[in-house]
Amino acid sequence: MTENKSLQNFDWDAYEKESKGTQNEELLSRYDATLNAVKANEVVEGTVMSINKREVVVSVGFKSDGLIPAAEFRYNPDLKVGDKVEVFIESQEDKKGQLVLSHKEARAARSWDRVNEACDNQEIVTGYIKCRTKGGMIVDVLGMEAFLPGSQIDVKPIRDYDVFVGKTMEFKIVKVNPDFRNVVVSHKALIEAELEAQKREIVSHLEKGQVLEGTVKNITNYGVFIDLGGVDGLIHITDLSWGRVTDPKEIVQLDQKINVVILDFDEEKKRIALGLKQLTPHPWDALDPNLKVGDKVHGKVVVMADYGAFVEVAEGVEGLVHVSEMSWSQHLRSANDFLKVGDEIDAVILTLDRAERKMSLGIKQLKPDPWENVEMKYAIGSRHMAKVRNFTNFGVFVEIEEGVEGLIHISDLSWTKKIKHPNEFTSIGAPIEVVVLEIDKENRRLSLGHKQLEDNPWEELERKYSVDTIVEGTIVEINDKGAVISLEDGIEGFCTTRHMQKENKEDAPAKVGDTMEFRVIEFNKDAKRILLSHLRTWEERKEAPAKENKAPKKEAPEMPKVEKTTLGDLDVLANLKASMEAGKKKK
Repeated sequence: MTENKSLQNFDWDAYEKESKGTQNEELLSRYDATLNAVKANEVVEGTVMSINKREVVVSVGFKSDGLIPAAEFRYNPDLKVGDKVEVFIESQEDKKGQLVLSHKEARAARSWDRVNEACDNQEIVTGYIKCRTKGGMIVDVLGMEAFLPGSQIDVKPIRDYDVFVGKTMEFKIVKVNPDFRNVVVSHKALIEAELEAQKREIVSHLEKGQVLEGTVKNITNYGVFIDLGGVDGLIHITDLSWGRVTDPKEIVQLDQKINVVILDFDEEKKRIALGLKQLTPHPWDALDPNLKVGDKVHGKVVVMADYGAFVEVAEGVEGLVHVSEMSWSQHLRSANDFLKVGDEIDAVILTLDRAERKMSLGIKQLKPDPWENVEMKYAIGSRHMAKVRNFTNFGVFVEIEEGVEGLIHISDLSWTKKIKHPNEFTSIGAPIEVVVLEIDKENRRLSLGHKQLEDNPWEELERKYSVDTIVEGTIVEINDKGAVISLEDGIEGFCTTRHMQKENKEDAPAKVGDTMEFRVIEFNKDAKRILLSHLRTWEERKEAPAKENKAPKKEAPEMPKVEKTTLGDLDVLANLKASMEAGKKKK
C-alpha cells in the first residue's frame, strides 16, 4: 500500500522531462563524437559505400552519405565498394538534408599539382578518352582534359580514331604547358620502350638474304612498310617488282601477309631494307637465249623521257629507243613527238648486253635508209619541193623528205635581193622549191639553192643599167651612209648621202617612200652592186647651158692641111720596119 501511494505521488512529468533532456544531451554528445567535422568547400577522403549505374554513394564519416554521379568515375572502370576516393564538399545539406559531394571538383582542385608531379616522375596514369578532335583525341586524365595526338595513340598508324572513343587506357604525360594549363599525353610512349627492346632482339638475329614473313603496315608512293613482328622494314618501290611500278598498291594491299628478303640493315639506326622481287628469278635470266642483235621484237612503251622511250619487250626486260633511233631525220625533236606511254611498237635490237642487262632498240631501222640511193633520187641539178625546218644567220635548213635535209646558203636564196636574215625571205614550215647543188653522203647533207631555179639576170641588167643611164627608183631605206633605192626587176641600188642632194636646197630632204630620178654611176656585175646619184641628174643639166653661153674663141690661123695616113701607108711602113730589123740580125 505504501509503495502504491509513493508511486501515485511520483511526479512522472518532471522525471520524464529531466530524464529526456539529460539523455538527449548525452546521446547527442556521444553521436557527435563518432562523426567527422566537415566543412563546405574543402576536399576530404571518402569511402565508396555502394555503386549503381546512375550514382555512387560515398561516406565521409558525416551524419549522412553523399551521392555522386557515376559519370564522374568513368575514367576508373575498376571502381568498387570500399575504395577510398577524394571528394569535394559542396554543401553539408541540400533541400533534402543530403550531403552534397563532387568527385570531379576534388580531382580538379588537386589535378594540376598531380599532373605536374606525374610528369616529373614519369608516372603512368589512367585516362578516359572522351571524344575526337582535330588531329587526335581528348582524354580525361587526373581530372583534367588532356590532348592525345593521333600519332601518339599507337606505334602503327591509326586509320579509325572513333574505335578508341569511350575507352580507358594508360598514358604517359609527355608535355605540360603551365601558362595555358595544357597537357599532352601519349599511349605510344608506354609501348615504345618495350618495342625497343624487342627490336634490338629481332635486329640482333637478322642476316642479309634472310627470308621473313611480314605484314603490310603502310603504303606510300615511294614504297611499302612491313611489320616484321615488332620492327619495321621498307620495301622500296623499285624492289617490289622486276617490272616498272607506278603505284605500290598494284602489288600489295594493307594488312596483307607476304614473304620478304632482307637486302640490308643498319643495326644502329634500326633501318631494314627489304625486297620482294628478289624472291623471284630475274626476267633477264629467262630471256630467249637465241635473241640477238638485228632481231625484231615487239614491246610496250612504259616510260617516256625527252631523250628516248623505254620499251618493255618481256616482263621486267626493257630496252631504250633513243630519240635519234626513232627517225632517219636529223631534225632535233623530243621523243614525245614520236611515242607515248602505252604504245605498242615493233623495234630492232641494236645492242644487247646480257651481263649488264642492257638493251638498245631502234624503230627507224624498220624503214629503208633514204641516203642509200641519194645520188640517184636527188641527183645534182634536180629540182625538188622542201619544207623549211630551221634558220641560221647564214642560211635555211630544209627537209626534202624524212631523213633527207639540206642547207640553202643565204647567198643562194635570190639573185637580186640583198637578204640580211633568211626570215626576210621565208618562214619555218613554209614550202620552198630547191635545186640540188652538192651531195655530202658521208655527213648526210645536201647543198641546195633556190635562186638557181632562174637564170642569172645580171647579164641582162648590165645592159639595162649601164653607166650614165637615168632610172627611176624608190627609197626603201636610209642610213648614215646613204639610201637604198628599189629599182625595177626587183633589184636594189645605193646612193650615198652626198649624191642624194636635191637641186633646190630649200626642198625637204628625201625620205623613205619618195620616188626620184637617179643616174647610174657604177655597175659591178660580179659584186652585184649598182651605185646611183640623184645629184648627177640635175648637175649635168646645169652644166650644158653654161658651156653653150660661153664667148666664142678667136679663129686660129688656118693651118696647112696634112694628109691623113692611110692603111696602105701603114703597110709600107710596117714592111720597112721589118726589113731593117732583119738587117740588124744579119750584122
